[in-house]
Amino acid sequence: MLQIVEVSPRDGLQNEKIEVSTADKLALIGRLIAMGATRIEVASFVNPRRVPQMADAEAVVAGLPAAPGVSFIGLCLNQRGVDRAIASKESGRGLDEAGCVLVASDKFGIINQGQSIVQGIAANIAMLASARAAGLKAQITISAAFGCPYEGHVPPARVIDLARRMADAGAEEVALADTIGVAVPGQVRDLVGAVIEAVAPIPVRLHLHDPRGLAPANAWAGYEAGVRVFDSALGGLGGCPFAPGAAGNVGTEELLYLFSRSGLDTGLDLAAAVEANHWFTGIMGRALPSRVGKAGDFIIDGARVPAGLSLS
Repeated sequence: MLQIVEVSPRDGLQNEKIEVSTADKLALIGRLIAMGATRIEVASFVNPRRVPQMADAEAVVAGLPAAPGVSFIGLCLNQRGVDRAIASKESGRGLDEAGCVLVASDKFGIINQGQSIVQGIAANIAMLASARAAGLKAQITISAAFGCPYEGHVPPARVIDLARRMADAGAEEVALADTIGVAVPGQVRDLVGAVIEAVAPIPVRLHLHDPRGLAPANAWAGYEAGVRVFDSALGGLGGCPFAPGAAGNVGTEELLYLFSRSGLDTGLDLAAAVEANHWFTGIMGRALPSRVGKAGDFIIDGARVPAGLSLS
């Protein structure tokens, strides 16, 4: 089975101009669980002056529902963020994973986190150790793995080296992020394949943004290269405040349609996702970007048309 990591409560909302209330974020998380999501990125422990949409991180974690079998993730950009995530776990409020971030270019790293690649390596080695010592699953995302909004091309050899270093440092999962949505399928297939080989048996996750409409194709290329865990956001919301051009994440609805029509199981229900999309449209006050969220599943006369392809 494939796994979808729902990031809409964090990456989906962090760049929005409207402020979504804590209560609405928790209602969204409840809808994601009802859809079948088993891993959800619920908040980021960052400076609220820089990312005000995440100012209520502790309040969100405190309000998380009892959900056996669901893993809740907090994003951490520095040691202070990890410390806050640990404090949330120690208070018994339900956080399970610390998602650390290492940027694959110096300029974006300095703008996003105030550190160069070399500084980021050292910081994340310590962050991963702290998270694991506290009983949190420690995973890392290599941001701008397919291209940087400031430096342009990111050498694949650099990304492979960073992934290997983080695996050696104890990362329990390595994600590759197309932060600004510039990747193409061949590039994804080649880089993902090389990273999987470099860090095996540690799982590799794929985090895709979709400003150019290629994210579903890139997800399929990642699948063909061996990825079995994918980030996505309900409605295709999302973007990084510090990365020009970083439009929305690949929509969860897009991935569910892509994989289910290809005979692959994600454990999530597309009809429930479309329903949640329509509900959240009311919260956001506008239609969400996801195309499948608007078009829906392949339905004729009220019945879902069976998948035409089985790969399982």
